[in-house]
Amino acid sequence: MKQKISDFFSECGVLLRSLSPLTFALFLLAVFAMNLLANKSLNIPLDWLALDCGIIVSWVAFLCMDVLTKHYGPRAATIISVFAILINLCACLILWLASLIPGTWGAFYDFGEEPIVNSALDSTIGGAWYVLLGSTAAFIVSAVVNNFSNWGVGKLFKKNPDGFLAYACRTYLSTAVGQFCDNLVFAFLVSFFFFGWTPLQCLTCAATGMVAELLIEAVFSPLGYKICNVWKKRGVGREYFDFLSAKQR
Repeated sequence: MKQKISDFFSECGVLLRSLSPLTFALFLLAVFAMNLLANKSLNIPLDWLALDCGIIVSWVAFLCMDVLTKHYGPRAATIISVFAILINLCACLILWLASLIPGTWGAFYDFGEEPIVNSALDSTIGGAWYVLLGSTAAFIVSAVVNNFSNWGVGKLFKKNPDGFLAYACRTYLSTAVGQFCDNLVFAFLVSFFFFGWTPLQCLTCAATGMVAELLIEAVFSPLGYKICNVWKKRGVGREYFDFLSAKQR
Protein backbone atom coordinates (compact mmCIF):
# COMPACT_ATOMS: atom_id res chain seq x y z
CA MET A 1 0.00 0.00 0.00
CA LYS A 2 2.80 2.43 0.93
CA GLN A 3 4.51 1.68 -2.36
CA LYS A 4 1.32 2.40 -4.31
CA ILE A 5 0.84 5.69 -2.51
CA SER A 6 4.48 6.59 -3.14
CA ASP A 7 4.14 5.68 -6.83
CA PHE A 8 0.98 7.76 -7.14
CA PHE A 9 2.60 10.86 -5.68
CA SER A 10 5.63 10.32 -7.88
CA GLU A 11 3.30 10.17 -10.89
CA CYS A 12 1.58 13.37 -9.79
CA GLY A 13 4.92 15.14 -9.44
CA VAL A 14 6.09 14.08 -12.89
CA LEU A 15 2.71 15.02 -14.40
CA LEU A 16 2.73 18.51 -12.90
CA ARG A 17 6.27 19.09 -14.17
CA SER A 18 5.19 17.99 -17.64
CA LEU A 19 2.25 20.37 -17.99
CA SER A 20 2.14 23.47 -20.15
CA PRO A 21 2.38 26.35 -17.61
CA LEU A 22 -0.02 28.60 -19.56
CA THR A 23 -2.70 25.91 -19.93
CA PHE A 24 -2.42 24.94 -16.28
CA ALA A 25 -2.64 28.60 -15.18
CA LEU A 26 -5.74 29.18 -17.33
CA PHE A 27 -7.32 26.03 -15.95
CA LEU A 28 -6.71 27.04 -12.33
CA LEU A 29 -8.00 30.55 -12.96
CA ALA A 30 -11.16 29.25 -14.65
CA VAL A 31 -11.91 26.79 -11.83
CA PHE A 32 -11.46 29.51 -9.20
CA ALA A 33 -13.45 32.14 -11.11
CA MET A 34 -16.41 29.93 -11.98
CA ASN A 35 -16.81 28.82 -8.36
CA LEU A 36 -16.69 32.43 -7.15
CA LEU A 37 -19.10 33.65 -9.84
CA ALA A 38 -21.52 30.86 -8.99
CA ASN A 39 -22.56 33.04 -6.03
CA LYS A 40 -24.44 35.34 -8.40
CA SER A 41 -27.66 34.38 -10.18
CA LEU A 42 -28.62 35.98 -13.47
CA ASN A 43 -31.87 37.93 -13.63
CA ILE A 44 -33.83 36.39 -16.51
CA PRO A 45 -37.46 37.38 -17.26
CA LEU A 46 -38.54 33.75 -17.52
CA ASP A 47 -39.89 31.90 -14.48
CA TRP A 48 -38.81 28.50 -15.77
CA LEU A 49 -35.23 29.53 -16.58
CA ALA A 50 -32.39 30.26 -14.13
CA LEU A 51 -28.63 30.58 -14.58
CA ASP A 52 -25.66 31.70 -12.51
CA CYS A 53 -22.66 33.76 -13.62
CA GLY A 54 -20.31 30.79 -13.43
CA ILE A 55 -21.31 30.04 -17.00
CA ILE A 56 -19.13 32.97 -18.14
CA VAL A 57 -15.86 31.10 -17.55
CA SER A 58 -16.74 27.44 -17.01
CA TRP A 59 -16.23 26.73 -20.72
CA VAL A 60 -12.52 27.54 -20.29
CA ALA A 61 -12.16 24.80 -17.69
CA PHE A 62 -13.89 22.26 -19.93
CA LEU A 63 -11.83 23.29 -22.95
CA CYS A 64 -8.67 22.74 -20.90
CA MET A 65 -9.89 19.36 -19.68
CA ASP A 66 -10.63 18.25 -23.24
CA VAL A 67 -7.14 19.24 -24.39
CA LEU A 68 -5.53 17.57 -21.37
CA THR A 69 -7.55 14.38 -21.86
CA LYS A 70 -6.64 14.18 -25.55
CA HIS A 71 -2.93 14.63 -24.88
CA TYR A 72 -2.35 13.01 -21.47
CA GLY A 73 -5.33 10.67 -21.08
CA PRO A 74 -8.38 10.70 -18.76
CA ARG A 75 -6.51 9.59 -15.63
CA ALA A 76 -4.00 12.43 -15.88
CA ALA A 77 -6.70 14.99 -16.72
CA THR A 78 -8.71 13.89 -13.69
CA ILE A 79 -5.66 14.10 -11.40
CA ILE A 80 -5.06 17.64 -12.65
CA SER A 81 -8.74 18.50 -12.11
CA VAL A 82 -8.63 17.29 -8.50
CA PHE A 83 -5.40 19.20 -7.95
CA ALA A 84 -7.07 22.34 -9.32
CA ILE A 85 -9.96 21.85 -6.90
CA LEU A 86 -7.53 21.56 -3.97
CA ILE A 87 -5.84 24.81 -5.00
CA ASN A 88 -9.26 26.42 -5.32
CA LEU A 89 -10.13 25.32 -1.79
CA CYS A 90 -6.88 26.85 -0.52
CA ALA A 91 -7.67 30.10 -2.33
CA CYS A 92 -11.18 30.09 -0.83
CA LEU A 93 -9.65 29.60 2.62
CA ILE A 94 -7.46 32.67 2.07
CA LEU A 95 -10.47 34.72 0.95
CA TRP A 96 -12.45 33.53 3.95
CA LEU A 97 -9.64 34.60 6.29
CA ALA A 98 -9.50 37.97 4.49
CA SER A 99 -13.23 38.42 5.06
CA LEU A 100 -12.68 38.01 8.82
CA ILE A 101 -10.01 40.71 9.01
CA PRO A 102 -11.46 44.06 10.20
CA GLY A 103 -11.31 46.60 7.42
CA THR A 104 -13.22 48.49 4.78
CA TRP A 105 -13.77 47.61 1.11
CA GLY A 106 -13.48 50.32 -1.54
CA ALA A 107 -17.15 49.97 -2.46
CA PHE A 108 -17.99 50.98 1.10
CA TYR A 109 -17.18 54.60 0.20
CA ASP A 110 -18.99 54.52 -3.15
CA PHE A 111 -22.40 53.81 -1.60
CA GLY A 112 -22.62 56.41 1.13
CA GLU A 113 -20.73 54.43 3.76
CA GLU A 114 -23.47 51.88 4.23
CA PRO A 115 -22.28 49.14 6.63
CA ILE A 116 -24.37 46.59 4.76
CA VAL A 117 -22.09 46.96 1.72
CA ASN A 118 -19.04 45.94 3.73
CA SER A 119 -20.89 42.99 5.25
CA ALA A 120 -22.20 41.87 1.86
CA LEU A 121 -18.75 41.96 0.28
CA ASP A 122 -17.21 40.07 3.20
CA SER A 123 -19.94 37.47 2.86
CA THR A 124 -19.45 37.13 -0.90
CA ILE A 125 -15.64 37.02 -0.81
CA GLY A 126 -15.65 34.74 2.22
CA GLY A 127 -18.04 32.47 0.39
CA ALA A 128 -20.99 30.48 1.62
CA TRP A 129 -20.11 26.95 2.69
CA TYR A 130 -22.96 25.49 0.66
CA VAL A 131 -21.84 27.22 -2.56
CA LEU A 132 -18.27 25.98 -2.08
CA LEU A 133 -19.42 22.47 -1.22
CA GLY A 134 -21.86 22.35 -4.13
CA SER A 135 -19.44 23.73 -6.71
CA THR A 136 -16.67 21.39 -5.54
CA ALA A 137 -18.88 18.31 -5.72
CA ALA A 138 -20.32 19.38 -9.08
CA PHE A 139 -16.91 19.97 -10.64
CA ILE A 140 -15.43 16.69 -9.43
CA VAL A 141 -18.39 14.74 -10.83
CA SER A 142 -18.35 16.63 -14.12
CA ALA A 143 -14.56 16.30 -14.47
CA VAL A 144 -14.70 12.52 -14.15
CA VAL A 145 -17.67 12.29 -16.54
CA ASN A 146 -16.13 14.70 -19.06
CA ASN A 147 -12.65 13.20 -19.09
CA PHE A 148 -13.62 9.54 -19.36
CA SER A 149 -16.48 10.13 -21.82
CA ASN A 150 -14.04 12.15 -23.95
CA TRP A 151 -11.59 9.27 -23.88
CA GLY A 152 -14.35 6.70 -24.55
CA VAL A 153 -15.66 8.52 -27.61
CA GLY A 154 -12.12 8.87 -28.91
CA LYS A 155 -11.67 5.08 -28.71
CA LEU A 156 -14.51 4.66 -31.23
CA PHE A 157 -12.43 6.27 -33.98
CA LYS A 158 -10.21 3.51 -35.27
CA LYS A 159 -9.34 5.40 -38.45
CA ASN A 160 -7.58 8.72 -38.04
CA PRO A 161 -8.15 9.03 -34.26
CA ASP A 162 -6.04 12.19 -34.24
CA GLY A 163 -8.08 13.96 -36.93
CA PHE A 164 -10.28 16.98 -36.30
CA LEU A 165 -13.51 15.00 -36.75
CA ALA A 166 -12.53 12.63 -33.95
CA TYR A 167 -11.44 15.53 -31.75
CA ALA A 168 -14.65 17.48 -32.40
CA CYS A 169 -16.91 14.52 -31.68
CA ARG A 170 -15.16 13.61 -28.44
CA THR A 171 -15.10 17.20 -27.18
CA TYR A 172 -18.68 18.06 -28.17
CA LEU A 173 -20.18 14.93 -26.63
CA SER A 174 -18.07 14.98 -23.47
CA THR A 175 -18.69 18.71 -22.95
CA ALA A 176 -22.44 18.22 -23.33
CA VAL A 177 -22.57 15.38 -20.82
CA GLY A 178 -20.03 16.90 -18.45
CA GLN A 179 -21.60 20.35 -18.42
CA PHE A 180 -25.08 18.93 -17.90
CA CYS A 181 -23.82 16.95 -14.90
CA ASP A 182 -21.96 19.97 -13.51
CA ASN A 183 -24.96 22.28 -13.79
CA LEU A 184 -27.43 19.68 -12.56
CA VAL A 185 -25.45 18.65 -9.48
CA PHE A 186 -24.83 22.26 -8.45
CA ALA A 187 -28.42 23.29 -9.15
CA PHE A 188 -29.92 20.55 -6.97
CA LEU A 189 -27.32 20.75 -4.19
CA VAL A 190 -27.28 24.54 -3.90
CA SER A 191 -29.81 26.46 -5.98
CA PHE A 192 -32.75 24.18 -5.14
CA PHE A 193 -32.20 24.23 -1.37
CA PHE A 194 -30.70 27.69 -0.80
CA PHE A 195 -31.71 29.91 -3.75
CA GLY A 196 -35.30 28.73 -3.96
CA TRP A 197 -35.11 27.33 -7.49
CA THR A 198 -37.79 24.88 -8.60
CA PRO A 199 -36.88 21.43 -9.98
CA LEU A 200 -37.89 22.69 -13.42
CA GLN A 201 -35.49 25.62 -13.09
CA CYS A 202 -32.72 23.25 -12.04
CA LEU A 203 -33.29 21.07 -15.09
CA THR A 204 -33.59 23.98 -17.49
CA CYS A 205 -30.47 25.55 -16.00
CA ALA A 206 -28.56 22.32 -16.61
CA ALA A 207 -29.90 22.01 -20.17
CA THR A 208 -29.50 25.64 -21.22
CA GLY A 209 -26.08 25.87 -19.59
CA MET A 210 -25.06 22.74 -21.50
CA VAL A 211 -26.24 24.25 -24.81
CA ALA A 212 -24.46 27.55 -24.14
CA GLU A 213 -21.19 25.82 -23.22
CA LEU A 214 -21.50 23.52 -26.22
CA LEU A 215 -21.83 26.47 -28.59
CA ILE A 216 -18.72 28.08 -27.10
CA GLU A 217 -16.90 24.75 -27.33
CA ALA A 218 -17.78 24.57 -31.02
CA VAL A 219 -16.22 28.00 -31.55
CA PHE A 220 -13.00 27.24 -29.69
CA SER A 221 -12.57 23.54 -30.56
CA PRO A 222 -10.25 24.37 -33.51
CA LEU A 223 -7.98 26.15 -31.03
CA GLY A 224 -7.98 23.14 -28.73
CA TYR A 225 -7.23 20.84 -31.66
CA LYS A 226 -4.33 23.06 -32.75
CA ILE A 227 -2.91 23.07 -29.21
CA CYS A 228 -2.98 19.26 -29.11
CA ASN A 229 -1.12 19.06 -32.45
CA VAL A 230 1.50 21.59 -31.33
CA TRP A 231 2.04 19.68 -28.08
CA LYS A 232 2.44 16.43 -29.97
CA LYS A 233 4.99 17.89 -32.40
CA ARG A 234 7.00 19.52 -29.61
CA GLY A 235 6.93 16.45 -27.37
CA VAL A 236 5.15 18.20 -24.51
CA GLY A 237 4.74 15.84 -21.57
CA ARG A 238 7.47 13.44 -22.69
CA GLU A 239 8.75 13.02 -19.14
CA TYR A 240 5.30 11.86 -18.02
CA PHE A 241 4.91 9.43 -20.91
CA ASP A 242 8.37 8.00 -20.26
CA PHE A 243 7.43 7.58 -16.60
CA LEU A 244 4.29 5.62 -17.54
CA SER A 245 6.24 3.44 -19.98
CA ALA A 246 8.84 2.63 -17.36
CA LYS A 247 6.11 1.88 -14.83
CA GLN A 248 4.48 -0.67 -17.15
CA ARG A 249 7.69 -2.65 -17.68
